[in-house]
Amino acid sequence: MSPQSDKATSPGPAQTESGVNWYALTPTEVASRLQVGLDRGLSAAEAQQRLQQYGPNHLVDTNKEPGWKAFLRQYKDLMQIVLLVAAIVNQIFTGKWGTTLVLASLTVFNAMLGLRGESKAAASLEELAGTMKSITHVRRDGVAQEVDIAQVVPGYVVLMEAGDVVPADGRLFVTATMEIEEAALTGESVASFKNSEIIEGAEVPLGDRHNMAYMNTSVTRGRGEMVVTTTGMGTEMGHIADLLNKTKADKTPLQKQLDRLTMIIAALAGLAFILMVIMGINNGQPLDDIFIAGVALAIAAIPTGLPAVVITMYSMGTRELAAQNAIVKRLPSVETLGSVSAICTDKTGTLTLNKMTAVEFTVPGQNRYHVTGEGYGTRGELKLTQGIPAGQPWQKSTTPYSTGGKIQSAGGTRIDLDQVLLPMALCADARLDGETLIGDPTEGALIVLAEKGGIHVDSAREMFPRVAEVPFDAEYKFMATFHNMTDEQGKPVVRCCVKGAPDVLIARAGYYWLPGRDPAAVTDENRKLALAENDRMAAAGERVMVVARRDFDPTTFDPKGNLLDLVQDLTLLAMVGIVDPPRAEAKDAIARCHSAGIQVRMITGDHAVTAAAIGHELGIEGQALTGAKFAAIPDEQLKPQLDQIGVVARVTPEDKIRLVTLLQQKDNIVAMTGDGVNDAPALKKADIGVAMGITGTEVSKGAAVMILTDDNFATIVKAVEYGRNIYNNLFNFVRFQMGQLVAYITCYLLAAFFFVLGGVPFAALVILFLNFLISVPVAMALGFDKPTSGLMDKKPRPLKQPLLSTSQWVRIAFLGILMAVITVYLEAIYEEAGVTTAATMGFVAFALLSISRGLSARSETETAFDRDIIHDRNQMFLYSMALLITILATELGFLQRLLGLTSLSGDQWRICIAAAIALLLVDEVIKVFLRSRRHDMKAPVT
Repeated sequence: MSPQSDKATSPGPAQTESGVNWYALTPTEVASRLQVGLDRGLSAAEAQQRLQQYGPNHLVDTNKEPGWKAFLRQYKDLMQIVLLVAAIVNQIFTGKWGTTLVLASLTVFNAMLGLRGESKAAASLEELAGTMKSITHVRRDGVAQEVDIAQVVPGYVVLMEAGDVVPADGRLFVTATMEIEEAALTGESVASFKNSEIIEGAEVPLGDRHNMAYMNTSVTRGRGEMVVTTTGMGTEMGHIADLLNKTKADKTPLQKQLDRLTMIIAALAGLAFILMVIMGINNGQPLDDIFIAGVALAIAAIPTGLPAVVITMYSMGTRELAAQNAIVKRLPSVETLGSVSAICTDKTGTLTLNKMTAVEFTVPGQNRYHVTGEGYGTRGELKLTQGIPAGQPWQKSTTPYSTGGKIQSAGGTRIDLDQVLLPMALCADARLDGETLIGDPTEGALIVLAEKGGIHVDSAREMFPRVAEVPFDAEYKFMATFHNMTDEQGKPVVRCCVKGAPDVLIARAGYYWLPGRDPAAVTDENRKLALAENDRMAAAGERVMVVARRDFDPTTFDPKGNLLDLVQDLTLLAMVGIVDPPRAEAKDAIARCHSAGIQVRMITGDHAVTAAAIGHELGIEGQALTGAKFAAIPDEQLKPQLDQIGVVARVTPEDKIRLVTLLQQKDNIVAMTGDGVNDAPALKKADIGVAMGITGTEVSKGAAVMILTDDNFATIVKAVEYGRNIYNNLFNFVRFQMGQLVAYITCYLLAAFFFVLGGVPFAALVILFLNFLISVPVAMALGFDKPTSGLMDKKPRPLKQPLLSTSQWVRIAFLGILMAVITVYLEAIYEEAGVTTAATMGFVAFALLSISRGLSARSETETAFDRDIIHDRNQMFLYSMALLITILATELGFLQRLLGLTSLSGDQWRICIAAAIALLLVDEVIKVFLRSRRHDMKAPVT
């Protein structure tokens, strides 16, 4: 985050300075600048006046697109533009309204298909839309009142407690054990402890501004009061929303390649038209006839069915992905998924559960336990991994509690660690509602650990209520509670249960707890046992919490005395290692990404050590950098190092955008995953922005092009595999379509050169009929073919790799020219029998050759004589449809009249069928050669 983000962006009524670091001012100075009394707050009249000055407290959505703009956006596609130009040229030179209207209608049809697909995605998104709490508590005219969040203005004194959403950015001036969950803004999985002390320095990172609260973050513990400094677009969330609005989305790689392909087609058609004009003039044709033939050529050269087929494939792809828990908002992004070569993923809530979990705990100098289970479910086991073996007398295993069952067992195998686990249940304010945590996540980890060990937390708190407490404070870094109970010898005591930071409690410790024995004194010699264990856990990326206790005589204990001074000479009970655990399926998903040649990087706002440990566990290798180090490296030095960087921690939104940009400059197709507000600009900048549907903020969902409804990183891998299949099928379709276009252009050139059928081998309506009713079913069969095996074992295709290579163009041109030669030859030899018969022979031959070419185009190297197609009803139906339409066009009277065709004899049909089979066999010979060459390349050198 920019160091200026806590600076005033618009002056208040009494504020004459801009660029104020609110966190560096005392509460009194802040109140003075905003002309508000902290004890009374604003008056109703002043609040209304400021509302008129600043406007409502909400984010401005500048990205919402009106329907008419969305419709016109479909015409940015180059193919749409070419179709419109063809319609205009046709009307100018031929005056045939029918053909003009057909071409114009095609553009509308394509646009409506695109809008329909996007609207379906939008409808799916509406199901994800959540509701936002709209009421907050403020002090106005000296009285606590409820106001709508949209009515909050700078200077309002806001009153907050656990469970509240922060309505705007503000400077805290009262805090009581207050913690705020800022993961959506900073990426940190641990709630941020807040205080009201000023912070020195002008370059304080957002996550370290402990006296500030930010819009749309959540209070998880304690209470506090703040004076609002910034509202609406001036807030941190507004800053990110502004970055989002300024970040422009680019076209997908396939869109760019199809645009280039369209330009090539247009150039070829233009060249062919020039040649036709030259040949027509040489043959003495009238200019009007030449232009009519030219318009027919233009219609033939334009792949009129291409947009419809591609959009339909995208649309069906979005529906298929939605069924697999991935909603794609923009249709072309379905294909882009298959090209992804780099994934920059957020950690908290994406790779991890965003549920703090105790994974191990140590009784210093004695035992170390591994804790199973994850999240806030209480199923799990405490497994001894080091120390005294199971079965010692003090480990009672299934022996009942000495309390007679008043502290109920939470289930599972009983391990007698009551002395260690009971303080975890008592010295905490968090509670569980099923598997939902209410309260601080770190406390949640401790009470879940207690439950797994057999302590029923609610019953324990009921049996041992607090008689006094020392609330947690960042100054002394611990919390202590006091309870009446009996010790192991049955003697009444007031037991102080303490949890806190390891460095503090180890320093305050006087004894180590020993099971079944008297505590051992902490000495300079044995203190290293606890210190070494703390270092080991911290190096593993775990957050370490120490649990301790001390007993007092009930007759002398004063609950109203100076309790803080009593929290010393403690008995250390346990050191607990807490993590935000990785999702179980994330490791396998990352491994699949690596096998598919996809780089995975963790981008997080958490600490570098924690992030690196999680990354290593998940299989994300490479150097771990902090955001500060990352930002300090110039672009020229950073680019060569990117492949060696696996984790970037403590990042700002600008860092994320920079990383995505640099990866794109290295010709990567970048996917960025995230769920927080701070992820939104990079989500939009990336080729594929992936937001979380459950935990994701509305801002991140709005910026992304894909939303995971199950928040599962593994779903991305499924989507990438599906995207690769979509691209493979699109590639086969484009090869087929380009072959058709080469054949059309060659037909017109040959017909013009040899003056067959007046230089016009196909009428304009016949071309449209062939393109839409014959080629489209074949194209649909290619587009929705079954996935090819091994797609995820290949590296992503290079960004600069052309859609069609030179050798592929040569093959396409050869087969297309062969189709044209056969077609025009048959028209020429049957022209003497009549123009209608010749035109029909050309139509039938071209239609059957197209079907034959489609069957062969299913694979670039594998044979078309594959029995799988017989068992694929969808494929059989589409190819049969194309064949049936070809027959009907020559047999139905109204189609004969519309297209200028006639019926053919049996011998004429056999000639056309034989030509189609011959073309198929020619391509089979080419495939045999390609398979042989591929086998030779793989053979070992001897």
